[in-house]
Amino acid sequence: MTILVTGAAGFIGSNLCEDLLKRDNTVIGVDNFDNYYPRKFKQLNLSFISSNTRFYFHETDIRDKKRIEEIFSTIEIDAVIHLAAKAGVRPSIENAGEYYDVNLNGSVCLLDAMKKYGVKKMLFASSSSVYGNSKIVPFSEKNSVDNPISPYASTKKSGELLCHVYHHLYGFDITCLRFFTVYGPRQRPDLAIHKFTELIFSDKPVPFYGDGSTARDYTFIDDIVKGIGLALEHLNGFRIYNLGGTGVVDLKTMLSTIEKSLGKKAKLNILPPQPGDVNITYADISSANAEIGYSPVVSFQEGIRIFTDWYLRYRDYLYGNQSLSGSR
Repeated sequence: MTILVTGAAGFIGSNLCEDLLKRDNTVIGVDNFDNYYPRKFKQLNLSFISSNTRFYFHETDIRDKKRIEEIFSTIEIDAVIHLAAKAGVRPSIENAGEYYDVNLNGSVCLLDAMKKYGVKKMLFASSSSVYGNSKIVPFSEKNSVDNPISPYASTKKSGELLCHVYHHLYGFDITCLRFFTVYGPRQRPDLAIHKFTELIFSDKPVPFYGDGSTARDYTFIDDIVKGIGLALEHLNGFRIYNLGGTGVVDLKTMLSTIEKSLGKKAKLNILPPQPGDVNITYADISSANAEIGYSPVVSFQEGIRIFTDWYLRYRDYLYGNQSLSGSR
């Protein structure tokens, strides 16, 4: 297959592209190198795949209609995996307009290009944040998601609605995948596990919000990539699936697991709960298991060990002055 992946240089995108290439697919990668975090992180991500002769990369914005249509016009694309988005719950509260522009207008631009060039298969990256502070746990795809508590979450819910519109009007086959707190090698530096790891290693205070009881369904990147692959194999009609991990982990346990893996204790800066944060995420993955065979296997302890090994290997490049060639 020839697959277009948006957000290809990011955390999930680069891991996914690497897996798709290993399966003998041709991959068209699109990423705008958003300045949300330093460019060198994405350069490292792409270094694992850029030499593959079946990988074609375009540095462009999904809102650039002319450029996106040029990409579709140059090669016959079989399916699109749409990961690109303005990310982050907390920043979206301060900059809602840009989140709506990128996440919604960018998605419309992509869907319209697909319509124009006859590409009718898409996987859309949604988020567990659409569930808000749901009292019904674990979160099922049957639950109401009409009460998001951040602009980011509302853009993901709106993205799912857009996908359904294009399925209904134009016969697109679209599956929306609600990712639950993905972590692992190449994780963005602003996300808690990566951020805490760097702060602990550097002997800097770790912002510890609330009493440590907030909990997340952490999902290792390899399980997410497998889930995306399974969803691609079963892409038909309109579906929504949760992709979660092997169990819920609270903030205190997450922190202590990182401490153990690094062999260092954290210095805590106790802070009040953050606006927009949910108390718990917990995926009911029974539908994904029954319909596409999704079954996560990587435990949180094992996943953290793999992540910290990656972090320690590349830290001097990501946070220091080492060249990319010197870190490989």
